[in-house]
Amino acid sequence: MESSQLLKDRLVIAPEVKEALQQGKPVVALESTIITHGMSYPENIESAQTSEAMIRQEGATPATIAVIGGKIRVGLDADELTYMGKNSSIRKVSRRDLPMILAKELDGATTVATTMIGAGLAGIRVFATGGIGGVHRGASETFDVSADLMELAQTPVAVVCAGAKSILDIGLTLEVLETHGVPVVGYQTQAFPGFYVRDSGYGVDDCVDDVKEIARAMQLKWRLGLKGGMVVANPIPEAYEMDPVLIGKSIDEAVEAAEAQGVRGKEITPFILARLHRATAGKSLAANKQLVYHNARVAARLAAAYASLETQAAD
Repeated sequence: MESSQLLKDRLVIAPEVKEALQQGKPVVALESTIITHGMSYPENIESAQTSEAMIRQEGATPATIAVIGGKIRVGLDADELTYMGKNSSIRKVSRRDLPMILAKELDGATTVATTMIGAGLAGIRVFATGGIGGVHRGASETFDVSADLMELAQTPVAVVCAGAKSILDIGLTLEVLETHGVPVVGYQTQAFPGFYVRDSGYGVDDCVDDVKEIARAMQLKWRLGLKGGMVVANPIPEAYEMDPVLIGKSIDEAVEAAEAQGVRGKEITPFILARLHRATAGKSLAANKQLVYHNARVAARLAAAYASLETQAAD
């Protein structure tokens, strides 16, 4: 079977998303792991719906991505969102998992890496998430480095995020991104955010105050033939930032608990997030939701700016 026919059989783009892409309108990709593994039902569905609504309010079309029945679905309807939200046993799917999940015609919740793959195949250039994965603490011994970083090195999608997940080694994560030529742009900030906090203690490559400038950089990067994506670091709104001391202590304790219990690989993040939720009396989850909403809004504005540039270039 030719690759084009195989793609048609395995990639299902929702009619609304397909129409927006064909008309050159802004589209924003969203991941599904945050639904299946980030929150409990029905809060996860309500959060996903709110993210999509905020994207629509900014004039863009949301496209939540997931694998259902062995097909990469770009844009989920209400029933599909509910299906993903009610089934917490659905497997997290990263790049290495995708071929077997598709071959077995199973369901899968897309991580940052696989959401980028789906978005890239569909022609979506902007993706909003909470925080990217990266280099885990102790990686010099475990070699635990998220596939998200490798995907950013090769797939042309700009990822709007509140930095990297704060349970990671932020310094090494930024080093890997630099090595692979991935621009790290701070949106209205010179500090690289640390998910729950606005400043991780590390800086960004460039600080940009207008999404139009970021869109122009995206366009130039890809037209020059430079592979890979871009990290658009968008800090959590100041009103929802957590106390750095409290969250830092809670994360350290959660990481120690994960090590003591032998939690590894893709199970580390949901384990630590659950511990943080308990340790902060739910404040970490509330902050998580607000930073995702903020990223959704900024991503929609960026997608609109990029779509406008592409339309101008085509005229």
